[in-house]
Amino acid sequence: MEQVKVFHDHAGNTLTVWFGEPQEEYICEETGDEVILMKDQAGRVIGFEKLNFSSAKSEHVRISFETLTL
Repeated sequence: MEQVKVFHDHAGNTLTVWFGEPQEEYICEETGDEVILMKDQAGRVIGFEKLNFSSAKSEHVRISFETLTL
């Protein structure tokens, strides 16, 4: 079963999402849209971080996912 890990840092105003294992992070790439892509050694994106993320004043962040099979 695949897992997605989501971390919301209220103090740092970031939202971090991992679809791979965080310890496999090899390099990061900033996209210019306040998003940082975390990549493994093969260059595959294994996660991303959204900077300046604010969930308003709510304690809960609602996230939905879709799966795509080719």
